[in-house]
Amino acid sequence: MTATVQKFWKKIIIALACLTVFAGADLAVSPVAGHASAATLTDSQKADKIVALAKSLKGKVTYKFGVNNPSKYIFDCSSFTKYVFGKYGVSLKWGTRYQSKEGVYVSKSNLKKGDLIFFSSPSGKSKTITHVGIYMGNGKFIHDTIGSHFNGIAINNLSDYTKRYVTARRVI
Repeated sequence: MTATVQKFWKKIIIALACLTVFAGADLAVSPVAGHASAATLTDSQKADKIVALAKSLKGKVTYKFGVNNPSKYIFDCSSFTKYVFGKYGVSLKWGTRYQSKEGVYVSKSNLKKGDLIFFSSPSGKSKTITHVGIYMGNGKFIHDTIGSHFNGIAINNLSDYTKRYVTARRVI
């Protein structure tokens, strides 16, 4: 689908969403057969889509602290989560401090796919939040990070971050 066609359908969906709100109608529109708009997805479907989008950006995203540049796929951890969730209608502020207060608290034992998980610095000695990732299920999470031999999207085991884990929030 060309960018022009995508923009056209996006405008149609927005217009219909506005009409639905103002008219009180219960309209569900899918711009392309088999593709539901963000407004018609269940929370579980939205989480699946968010994780799939995050995974699809592996190898395309560059990590840079304090940067939010979607056009060049250059993000820090929180601008990455802001971008990915925003694609599915979940508005997040930029910054781990702000995102750690969004949605509702969820315990580590009750994590679901799509939950935001927050971490302290690599030393794990402080509980000050410095990093955010997206829980993928099955004990794994995806995040935008940098290491000595790595820059960009990584998938890690949550169990490897036990000392750094601080909290989690459900925003979907």
